[in-house]
Amino acid sequence: MDPNLIIELELFLLVVCSFILPLGILGAMFIKRAISRLTVSLFSLALLLVSGVDVVLLQHLSSIAANTTTDRLIGSELTVALYLLPALFAGIGINVLSHVLVRHLKEAEDAFDRESHHRSAPSGTLRTHP
Repeated sequence: MDPNLIIELELFLLVVCSFILPLGILGAMFIKRAISRLTVSLFSLALLLVSGVDVVLLQHLSSIAANTTTDRLIGSELTVALYLLPALFAGIGINVLSHVLVRHLKEAEDAFDRESHHRSAPSGTLRTHP
């Protein structure tokens, strides 16, 4: 296979993984009016996965560029900017996943508290909490 075609394909995948997929995932989360925890978790894991693929593509393209004359482009500030995108989207993915986990744990703790207070209440009396 032609090496230029492989590089072009990797550059296309880099654009897809850097811009199109992450923005599509974020857009889908914003557009939905009701969304389940599982869906949000899967979207955030997809952001993390796409960010990982993006970093791998950037590293591979950097190693290819080190052996060619295009090293000026890949080794410049553009590379730093391109590495910030997967870091940004991975951070968003981790934050969203953390949010889902914290909300789930809070609801589970509240359910446990309701259950334990209901069991400890003497029959015929209900305990209420402010």
